[in-house]
Amino acid sequence: MHTFHIPVMGLSYTIDTPIKVAPYGISSVISIVDDSLIEKMREHYSQKFGLTYNAITEKMKDFRAERIRNYLDLVEHIVTEKFESLKNSIHDKGEEIHKYIEMLPERSELKAKFQSLLDSGNALGDEINDWILTNLNPGSIDVNIMTKLDKDNYDKDEKLPVEFNDAHAALRGFATSKLKSSIVFSAGMNPRLYSYMENFEDFYPDKNSNLIKKIILKVSDYRSALIQGKFLAKKGLWVSEYRVESGLNCGGHAFASDGYLLGPILEEFRQKRSELTQTLFEIYSHALKLKARFSPEKPLPIKLTAQGGVGTSDEHNFLLDHYNLDSVGWGSPFLLVPEAVSIDDGTMEAVRKAKEDDLYLSGISPLGVPFNSLRNNTQDIDKLELINKGRPGSSCPKKYLQFNTEFTDRPICTASRQYQHLKINELEESGNSESTFKDNFDKITEKACICVGLSNASLLANDLEIKGKSKGVSVCPGPNIAYFDKILTLKEMISHIYGRINVVDINLRPNLFIKEMSLYINYLRSQIVDAGNEVSDKQKKYFEIFRQNLIEGMDYYHKLFADYKDKYSHFKDDFGTEVEKLRGELLSLFRKSSAA
Repeated sequence: MHTFHIPVMGLSYTIDTPIKVAPYGISSVISIVDDSLIEKMREHYSQKFGLTYNAITEKMKDFRAERIRNYLDLVEHIVTEKFESLKNSIHDKGEEIHKYIEMLPERSELKAKFQSLLDSGNALGDEINDWILTNLNPGSIDVNIMTKLDKDNYDKDEKLPVEFNDAHAALRGFATSKLKSSIVFSAGMNPRLYSYMENFEDFYPDKNSNLIKKIILKVSDYRSALIQGKFLAKKGLWVSEYRVESGLNCGGHAFASDGYLLGPILEEFRQKRSELTQTLFEIYSHALKLKARFSPEKPLPIKLTAQGGVGTSDEHNFLLDHYNLDSVGWGSPFLLVPEAVSIDDGTMEAVRKAKEDDLYLSGISPLGVPFNSLRNNTQDIDKLELINKGRPGSSCPKKYLQFNTEFTDRPICTASRQYQHLKINELEESGNSESTFKDNFDKITEKACICVGLSNASLLANDLEIKGKSKGVSVCPGPNIAYFDKILTLKEMISHIYGRINVVDINLRPNLFIKEMSLYINYLRSQIVDAGNEVSDKQKKYFEIFRQNLIEGMDYYHKLFADYKDKYSHFKDDFGTEVEKLRGELLSLFRKSSAA
């Protein structure tokens, strides 16, 4: 239906996005990490739509998978009902049908056909009714699991079997749901979790080569796609989409590559896409036959999509056309579209006002992975108040990020009061200087309870009670949000994506490729500074590989600019100058580093 999708944002920002946008043919992604939030949203929407609600408590066996399954079934039911109502609106004024069609891209054949039916005078006849039933579909209700979030769980002191691990249970909730959609795996390969998918029938093709449940891998480069795709193909599991995300020009956790830039990464996919498909199909077909399962005669479709920092229709169209993408992800700008996401007014206003300096790559995540943050968000303010009271750390009510065993046999979270108390005690006994003590203290207490912070926005937005924990909100937009400063309707945002209107000042906003290069140079600079004067041989090698990959990326963009500057307006006249300016920054950085 559309050439864009709405990726997952935090734990809660897209928790109910499919209910809002799927009836209009727009695909989006729900995070299925936080089962307690999911249960609250299930209760909320059951009441809102007059449906029966029976609570699933933590006392019940397999409560996590059951909560997730029941919520996804509820979302599917609501979307189906709303979509049926939309189709039937043609018998009334047809406003919803027209809204659906109007939001489609201009290149859409559906849009052209609908208009031709209207022009023919059959707007209320059987022909147009049949056409609507045959051609219009809701957007996909996809889900996301961050593969690292697979902690062990316990029944009192007894460790539960691996299938009750967090990610395993979430996967089971999706796999046993009624959804006919995709699961997005992010943050790298989890072999044990991937292997668990073999247990669910919906991931295998039927005799018509159809998949009820599909697999999407969020990847950083072609090599990662090939390795993970082969691993799954050997188990008879097909990857239906590779979703390439910029390492730094994105929201949430930032998994920086070794200086590999988005354009060259997509170029490799473009050149090797057929090879990837054929290689994986041979492995896949063989594996299905070994399992005595139906094996398709030809490869199943593989989509290629990308996301991270896209902000104009020209950039959107260039990615689609040049790299043959099936869709482009638009994430952070939708934080300013209350029709599409769950976000409280205060956080939305803070995001709207955010400028470049307000957005930074923080160390607040207990995972130890850089995390995109907005300065002075309310969760950080709550965190600072606890530090000033001499009680740093969270009570850790949700426990999704309990992975540290530095002081305990059972893992705890580095943002928890328990961990920070133990770590600060250790620091106090170290005899460090005052300045060293403060630096280490700040690093310890920087960790924040993002489990709570990232779930509170939807609770506040839906006037749901927050009991016994911070009401602060963590928000994790990508750097691109600095150039969006208006609250928009769904229709306005989609019109911006497709170039019907423009809502950003393109003279102030850098090209997405330029912005990503700048982010990578700044990231490398911070890594060199952190290394200090005592740089190991391993670090020197890493910095050199990073530098060389950036240089090669800049050379690639120079050629791209020369070939396409007259066709796509996002390659402004100063694009080449900007690339050379960044090349100079990079070389200067290394000259200073060598001198030091």
